[in-house]
Amino acid sequence: MTTKNLNNGIPISVSLAPTLQSENIGPRITQDKKRLLYISVLAVLTAACISVIAKFLIYLIDLISNIAFFGEFSVEYMNPADNNLGLWVIVIPAIGGLIVGFMALYGSKAIRGHGIPEAMEQVLTNQSKINPAITYLKPLSSAIAIGTGGPFGAEGPIIATGGALGSTFGQILKITHNERKILLAAGATAGMSAIFGTPIAAIFLAIELLLFEFSPRSIIPVALACITGAAGHHLLFETGPVFPMADMVAVPSNVALAFYSIIGILIGLLSVLTTKIVYWVEDMFEKLPIHWMWWPAMGGLAVGLVGYFAPRTLGVGYSNITDLLSGSMTMQVVLSLCLFKFLSWAIALGSGTSGGTLAPLLTIGGAIGALIGSVILYFFPESGITLPLAALIGMSAMFAGASRALLTSIIFALEATSQANALLPLLASCAGSYLVSFFVMENTIMTEKIARRGVKTPHSYEPDILEKITVEQMITSEGLVLSDDNSIGEVREWLQKENYNSNYFIISNNTGEFKGILSSSNLFSNHHSPESKLGTLVKRKHISVAVDNSLRTAVEMMASENIDVLPVVSRDNNNIVGILSYRDIISAYKHGLADHEQTQPNISLGRKGLKILLRGNKLFNPKK
Repeated sequence: MTTKNLNNGIPISVSLAPTLQSENIGPRITQDKKRLLYISVLAVLTAACISVIAKFLIYLIDLISNIAFFGEFSVEYMNPADNNLGLWVIVIPAIGGLIVGFMALYGSKAIRGHGIPEAMEQVLTNQSKINPAITYLKPLSSAIAIGTGGPFGAEGPIIATGGALGSTFGQILKITHNERKILLAAGATAGMSAIFGTPIAAIFLAIELLLFEFSPRSIIPVALACITGAAGHHLLFETGPVFPMADMVAVPSNVALAFYSIIGILIGLLSVLTTKIVYWVEDMFEKLPIHWMWWPAMGGLAVGLVGYFAPRTLGVGYSNITDLLSGSMTMQVVLSLCLFKFLSWAIALGSGTSGGTLAPLLTIGGAIGALIGSVILYFFPESGITLPLAALIGMSAMFAGASRALLTSIIFALEATSQANALLPLLASCAGSYLVSFFVMENTIMTEKIARRGVKTPHSYEPDILEKITVEQMITSEGLVLSDDNSIGEVREWLQKENYNSNYFIISNNTGEFKGILSSSNLFSNHHSPESKLGTLVKRKHISVAVDNSLRTAVEMMASENIDVLPVVSRDNNNIVGILSYRDIISAYKHGLADHEQTQPNISLGRKGLKILLRGNKLFNPKK
């Protein structure tokens, strides 16, 4: 590459040589760390607030439940299944649904649904901006729906509430859209951690369903928020596992592990069917010739009718999960719970009322796992499986298949039960369920609703290719550098003669030292005298990049300064050693796609046997 000096025609050679980090990168990293600390503090404060709100939500659910089913003003937990209302039990969920419908109509329609899809949609389409009214409308509406017998869990509403609280803080304070997304995820997962005391599972939930990235700037605040939520759980709720099992799970044999894998695959198929039915019910409600405000009341009527024949389906039903894991339920009760809980939940959720999906999925999955496990034990008594572990496997596999939150499902089961020996069976069954769900179902129970609105959710979390490639790997020795000694008229004439078009030009002195960047519009402006030196037009900051910087750093500079070309300079003497353009960035993406699409063997099998192609440790260069 040469510098064009039109006065004397002497080109100044510049060579590509290693340089040190650009001077402007250090302060930016320091500023990024300060922002990370600031967002982390906000995340912890959000988590502390949501922990208190979580306790308030549970109290409110219990209060409404006790008033509705027992006529008592108390916040002590009483199981709605123990009511003595007779036929009147059918009306109570319908009244709750009617109230929720009015709240959605006159408050905010966003309170409808189970919370996580709505949070995902705001992250993907609305810069993580959630209506602040959701912070109090969602827990209140959910408490009414669940307290009057709705077959939901408290985790969905508190996740939605935590996300709304984090988003509200992010809208009040002066932060970026990405930082607001982090606060939303921190609040949402802190809520889950506060309810269940499962901070690690909550972190994975953020990664798999909310953040769509894995980086220190997002994981650190979310992790601190989840730890704070877990501390809130231990302080305000209980210190032990939320779903204790009577006996420690023994290390399964290989034969038992194979059967647990089969259970996972079967439940994967059922999770697909479950998701399809839920959205089919929702579609049926959409076709009703009445206003959507009345749908939750109709769904509540169905909940009450099912609850009259199967009282265990009413309310949160965390006790059902504990009983399934204890192995104390008869198979008749398990079968009844499985069928009627699903029927009640599918109709209620499809009606658009307010409530969570995690607890129902765990209950239904646990019941199915116990049923399949009993069948296996009947035909293969020496299989080595146990009904409590089969129920735990079913719980996690159902959630893994329906939501495709694989790691969340596994870690949640481990944290919620404190059964470390269940890791391998959980991994085998959840992976099987996830595999079936991935190949059979396009969207999940979390993404189907927003997919119908045209919102596409990411399904892969790969490192940014621009972070992996350095400027040196993409640098080009071809390009035009103009000398600041040339006159404006000479440069214009030469460019027109050579028919050279560019939006920006890099300017240096006769020794190759970088002086600045000049726009084409400025160069050809009629306001400048043709006799003036080119250097007098350079007004822009000296934006440059070093060879050991990543392409991501270069792209950020280009975007910040709205330019499409960058000089690569030496820190020692500020001399230009190369040019990086937007075409080079596109070329990097092209080669990144080739890593996924091009198939070729690296080891050749010839007549003389195995030929191993030895390759040197040359630096990867996509341009070669």
